[in-house]
Amino acid sequence: MKAESPSIPTRASLLARLKDWDDQKSWRDFFDTYWQLIFAVARKNGLTPTEAEDLVQDVFVELAEKMKSFKYDPAIGTFKGWLCTRTRRRVIDRHRKRARQPDTPNFHASEEESTEAAVERLPAADDQSWEAAWEADWQRNLLETAAERAKRKVSARQFQIFDLHVLQDKPAAEVATCLGISSAQVHLAKFRVRAVVQSELRRLEKELI
Repeated sequence: MKAESPSIPTRASLLARLKDWDDQKSWRDFFDTYWQLIFAVARKNGLTPTEAEDLVQDVFVELAEKMKSFKYDPAIGTFKGWLCTRTRRRVIDRHRKRARQPDTPNFHASEEESTEAAVERLPAADDQSWEAAWEADWQRNLLETAAERAKRKVSARQFQIFDLHVLQDKPAAEVATCLGISSAQVHLAKFRVRAVVQSELRRLEKELI
């Protein structure tokens, strides 16, 4: 999606659902999947929690406005690319606003430095660094979202084992001793829950990317 275009390049099935304002479940699922990613990226680039929350809202408001007249065109690019671009622009815009306010305590240009020069020092100003960091955060967010969805589909005990052994990277023997179970049970839970997580990842990649 480009700022000057009503087109939103992502999978048409998702866009068809989001176009329906009464489909609150799809909008909630969509928001729950992406807001933490945008918030985390904003915080990593020096925004305060309040500023990051505002940025999340700005990005989703812009998306909602585009949905009114969107035209699906996969040739333009991916939704991930659109979200990456819009988040980056808003991070930079926020820092430009700061730099023009001398009383801002966290970030502003010195008397000898122009606003644009100050902004150029931001991580977001470097194309390659930004894209690499975004990709890493994107993949991490998808995994966390898939794990959260899987948590609702398996037993609390199985997910606890998976969390300790896989997500927290604790040895199977240590998890077994901690929970009073056998190592075989640890490996079985890992296998079962990982299968559900992978299924949820495929679902996310199919519906939301």
